[in-house]
Amino acid sequence: MTSQDSVRHFFGDRDWRIWVGIVISIVWMAAGVWYIHGVYEADPAQTRSIDAVGSFLEGVFAPLAFLWLILGLFIQQRELANNTEAIRHSVLQSEKQTLAIAATEMNARQETFFKIAESVKQQLGGISGMLLVSSIGPVGNGRINSEQVDELFARAAGGDWSVFARQFLGTNFEEEGGFPALFYGTEIRRGHTENYLRTFDRLCRLASNCDVDGIIEDTLRQTALGLLHQRMLEHDPNEN
Repeated sequence: MTSQDSVRHFFGDRDWRIWVGIVISIVWMAAGVWYIHGVYEADPAQTRSIDAVGSFLEGVFAPLAFLWLILGLFIQQRELANNTEAIRHSVLQSEKQTLAIAATEMNARQETFFKIAESVKQQLGGISGMLLVSSIGPVGNGRINSEQVDELFARAAGGDWSVFARQFLGTNFEEEGGFPALFYGTEIRRGHTENYLRTFDRLCRLASNCDVDGIIEDTLRQTALGLLHQRMLEHDPNEN
């Protein structure tokens, strides 16, 4: 413990400078009283002079006034430092609260996104399934028969909504004219493809609003549904 801390501990919560000022003032006034008493004994007539009393009081209280002025400046400086520290602490607390609120809001957005994403993935699975039926299914070139289509839809109903996207990505369609013909060869196929693109783009925009780092959106684009979206964009005849 430093000497200053010891003084503070001795004098309590009140600023130790105030106590020092009080002690010095008492000692100084006691010395003044002692001086007056000595002068009165030496020359009683001198203490009755108004000029002498005024000069004496001026000389006595001028140092005390200067002392308390200096002490007041130190005390005010301390109070300003305490106020500055309190303001800085308040600002830090406000920043922490702001970050906590932002994190809570972001978590709520992410939870909402994942709930919506499940429904949107089902929708994308249904659209890609209808596109598959109209392109390589019984309605299209017949590469996949009705039994196989029923099996794929049964897997999709079980929660595997990317099964149709994987079917597109894992099959060589060059002999059917390639992806452009499968995605845009007829008005029905073009309608399904454009519907798929719009739905996936909306899902990506929703993902970007709840992830400042873009991790969710990047992961989404690397799924089978996202890769199928990329194939559709790459093979759009209007973009080439």
